[in-house]
Amino acid sequence: MNASPPVSRSRRRLLGGLAASAALPLSSPARGAPMAPETRPVPSSGERLPVVGLGTYRSFDIGTSEAERAPVQEVLRRFVDAGGRVIDSSPMYGRAEATIGALAGSLGVGERLFHATKVWTEGREAGIAQMQRSFARMGVARMDLMQVHNLLDVDVHLDTLRGWKADGRVRYIGVTHYHEGAYDALATVLQRDGIDFVQLNYSIVEREADRHLLPLAAERGIAVLVNRPFAKGGLFRRVRGQTVPAWAAEFGADSWARFFLKFILGHPAVTCAIPATGKPAHLDDNMGAGRGPWPDASTRERMWRWVEDLPG
Repeated sequence: MNASPPVSRSRRRLLGGLAASAALPLSSPARGAPMAPETRPVPSSGERLPVVGLGTYRSFDIGTSEAERAPVQEVLRRFVDAGGRVIDSSPMYGRAEATIGALAGSLGVGERLFHATKVWTEGREAGIAQMQRSFARMGVARMDLMQVHNLLDVDVHLDTLRGWKADGRVRYIGVTHYHEGAYDALATVLQRDGIDFVQLNYSIVEREADRHLLPLAAERGIAVLVNRPFAKGGLFRRVRGQTVPAWAAEFGADSWARFFLKFILGHPAVTCAIPATGKPAHLDDNMGAGRGPWPDASTRERMWRWVEDLPG
């Protein structure tokens, strides 16, 4: 593994500014009417993205009936109306890409979204064919972010994507994984030039990325998308019957979803968390986590220790 380069001056300013924002006396958004999320820059370009996005695993893998699509269309409508942009998918997610394309077209919001998906197959030609299908399903001529899913055939696909980025077919290139067992391999790829995004699992109970990957992403100037922010729903089961601690009001967390998301967004290396949901009320709750103040390092430690001390 190559040595990491020194932190750039611009990246130091970014991290310092985000950390300082945790102390700003901002009020939390009203329940049911969230303000637009704050934005953070993509280090490789300076483009700013809202800090709360929308994942589509399972929740968008639905049929074409009105009964199935109506609540998910409402989720997408509310997401865009609340200022959301980043929507993440994959061919692995069944019909999710096609659902995004159909619903965005129906709502007329495609131009307002930041489309992110993945390539998840082996071989150059198979990868190209799969990515072309993703473009068609999502209804885009140019993909904002194409990621190599779970590092599958990563060298081959990154070579293709570098060419596509140069040709303007994709705007950003990324790599993903969802499990700490792949972190060493993920870190090796992040040492390469030309990686704009990394997507990884990170939550109040899955904090392994704190040790190396998040600092490495900051050093390398790589944007971070966070998947599994609720640990596949396990966090809500863990706190069932528990009340959000009163001290969480200091940083605007008046629900468990906001408590968990604000823990993630309190880390200055994180660009955007992408919780998945097909329920409009859950979408509203998630979007309400998108504004500061953010918990600082000591508060974040208090948060995870509080959760770990719960019975069971």
